[in-house]
Amino acid sequence: MTGVAGIKPGTRGRLRPVWEEDPTKAGLASKGVVLVLACLAVLFPLWVVVVTSLSSVRTITDAGGLVVIPRGITFVAYQELLGGGQVTRAAVISICVTVVGTLFSMAVSIMCAYGLSRPGSVLHRPLLLFMLATMFFGAGLIPTYLVVQGLGLTDSYLALILPSALNVFNILVLRAFFMSTAQELVESARIDGAGDFRILWQIIMPLSRAVIAVITLFYAVGYWSAWFNASIYISDPEMMPLQNVMNQLVLKQERPTGLTQVINTGQLSLLAIQMAVMVLALIPVAFLSPFVQKHFKEGMLTGAVKG
Repeated sequence: MTGVAGIKPGTRGRLRPVWEEDPTKAGLASKGVVLVLACLAVLFPLWVVVVTSLSSVRTITDAGGLVVIPRGITFVAYQELLGGGQVTRAAVISICVTVVGTLFSMAVSIMCAYGLSRPGSVLHRPLLLFMLATMFFGAGLIPTYLVVQGLGLTDSYLALILPSALNVFNILVLRAFFMSTAQELVESARIDGAGDFRILWQIIMPLSRAVIAVITLFYAVGYWSAWFNASIYISDPEMMPLQNVMNQLVLKQERPTGLTQVINTGQLSLLAIQMAVMVLALIPVAFLSPFVQKHFKEGMLTGAVKG
């Protein structure tokens, strides 16, 4: 016997459509096994990195490298890294670039998306087509470098922000979400004498908190994880962000400035330093992602579908 609208009630505490069969015990067990394996595949490397960064030189030597089972915890690697040396300076640079770059990118992207979401805006369609073209056709690395060099941005922190300040895909998602806002609210605000900036600030943005949170996370992760621009446009080692320092320590096996003596004397393991830098680079993303996760479905998917 079916319930309202062809729904069969009372199936393991939730409603199921009539055409959807109840899962078998084998199916439920297989799903659980797959989920556990997927979680282990993600968490096990992270566990190894964290445990190795907290291990002593003797523990790492006995393990022959990466440590899986901890035997004593020491924070010497983190104390040395955050003691005001190369890694501390690089972390501060990355934080400043990420904060300033994200604020700038979001401000320009929101205003651009709002302008493109208004059908009567000046050059609405030509600008939209021009921006869409940049998603498929790019000038290339050499012309981009020549433009940055011609503007005098090399060896400056602006070179870490301006070349990647805008993402057309993010603008399109914001535009789609703004277009889905009830036009009655916008028209009533215009009748009351509100201008575009007031409408954007007091009506559009409060109703678009979900998509704004998601796009902000995208920009922030992009700036925090970026290393390519710094490797091209920055030649001063003192100006390198954290990702470039991590690249030097992990891939190029270079020793951080100021820690050569403690590593040579056996007081600190280079592997522990490398793993600790990786943990420091992961902390901001791992901390922010859970707070934005709840907005992904409402913000990203809704904006993409309605566009």
